[in-house]
Amino acid sequence: MNRKQLNNFVLLTLFVALILLLGFTPLGLIPLGFINVTILCIPVVVGTLYMGPKNGLILGLAFGAVSFLNAMMKPSALVSTLMGSSPLMVFVMSILPRLMVPLVCWGVFRLVSRFNGHAATAAAAVLGSLTNTALYLGLMLLFYILCGIDTAGVLSLIGGTALIAGTAEAVAAAVLCTPILAALRRVRK
Repeated sequence: MNRKQLNNFVLLTLFVALILLLGFTPLGLIPLGFINVTILCIPVVVGTLYMGPKNGLILGLAFGAVSFLNAMMKPSALVSTLMGSSPLMVFVMSILPRLMVPLVCWGVFRLVSRFNGHAATAAAAVLGSLTNTALYLGLMLLFYILCGIDTAGVLSLIGGTALIAGTAEAVAAAVLCTPILAALRRVRK
């Protein structure tokens, strides 16, 4: 293993450790009354934009694994209902959106950086975060329907979570990812 590969491996390990720390402690959640805003997308976005999409997929998988383990150990009311019907659907719901985050943020970053390099990181962070929220909650609703679980009661809760938490997470991602990446890129030089 050459020096560059070792450096990449160490960085990837640090980002995974950060995801684990944020995911298994209260540090990764910002309570907003009846919902929690998660900042677990931030290491995925930063790691993807700093180390590339392959490493980003590993970070997305780590995020998804943490999410699934949390769903198994301490599920929310919405997740526990679905877990009772299909743990496999909860697994898919936990992993798939988190694998899409690095792909979306990498694609957005590459596209936007052609036109405005300064806005590329913020746009990638916002759309990566919104991808996570939309796919996670969208799959949750779809799986509720497929399992025959009444969605009337949860539809407004899912919508409210998407609006409040999704917006807050996207703003947090843009505000935090941009300076973190700028600092990492300065250190690299």
